[in-house]
Amino acid sequence: MSTPPILCFGEALIDFHAEGSDGSGFAPQFVPFAGGAPANVAVAAARLGGTARFAGMLSQDRFGDFLLDSLRHAGVGTDDVARTDAANTALAFVTLDAHGERSFSFYREHTADLLFRPAHFRADTFRDIEVFHVCSNSMTDPALAATTREGMQRAHGTGALVSFDLNLRPALWPAGTDPQLLLWPALHLADVVKLSAEEFAWLAVDGEQAALDRLWLGRTRLVVVTDGAKPLRWFHPDADGELPCYPVDVVDSTAAGDAFVGGLLCCLAELAAGPDRLDQLVTELPRLHAMLRFAAACGALTVTRQGSFAAMPHGDEVLAFMEQQA
Repeated sequence: MSTPPILCFGEALIDFHAEGSDGSGFAPQFVPFAGGAPANVAVAAARLGGTARFAGMLSQDRFGDFLLDSLRHAGVGTDDVARTDAANTALAFVTLDAHGERSFSFYREHTADLLFRPAHFRADTFRDIEVFHVCSNSMTDPALAATTREGMQRAHGTGALVSFDLNLRPALWPAGTDPQLLLWPALHLADVVKLSAEEFAWLAVDGEQAALDRLWLGRTRLVVVTDGAKPLRWFHPDADGELPCYPVDVVDSTAAGDAFVGGLLCCLAELAAGPDRLDQLVTELPRLHAMLRFAAACGALTVTRQGSFAAMPHGDEVLAFMEQQA
């Protein structure tokens, strides 16, 4: 699958995955994997055969070198990566339960990814992209949140589709901060919004329909809600539906949502489904369902493997998996 460029903006970090147990519930060792939600999406798209680029700030430390090499090795374009020696790379320690569900401990104060500013976007960054993708982890700092919103607006200016994965990590937000105050302005700038079931419930404090009605006040035309192995749900101002997902044995759920988003964005980019075409796309249910099934298969395959970048499947694997499941 070859697509026009998908540009993913935000954080790249090191996921340290726990291995083994000392009998007291503590892991005797942690193994480093390249990760970070928008970086994962870029890798997912590239592995599927799409054209993907990553924009963000990497440290000049050894972990920053590792992330840059990992992005390039995965086929992700790095022309929009900036480097700094003023801060270190963010770290996340990942612990899995018996069902492969992950929990995080973050070390992300004054880290490199927080230092990207509008001046770091190249003059040509947004010129040829089909999709611009961000998530909420670049909204936790006010200056970076403003940069993220400016990127979304620049993408609108070139006619690109803007995608937002809430991917909420409460531990990353400063104490006493209400994330919704910073997140809703960004949500209103997104054409496509991806939520987990828990995130949808978090947004829907006044009910699901109230949350959807608030999203429709902005640019959003397609909302997709995933819930692990349970059916996924999709919403448009004039339609909605649900689709079953693929049952698999879960090894590591860390990057499942990012793989799903990467698959969906590859499909949208391949169709050149810009903001003006989203309404038409939703009326073509077979095509919409095919895209969502492909994205679900990407997520399902990813949870059968450990890691983030390392877990992302190739396009031929996804198609073979879907044929087996059919």
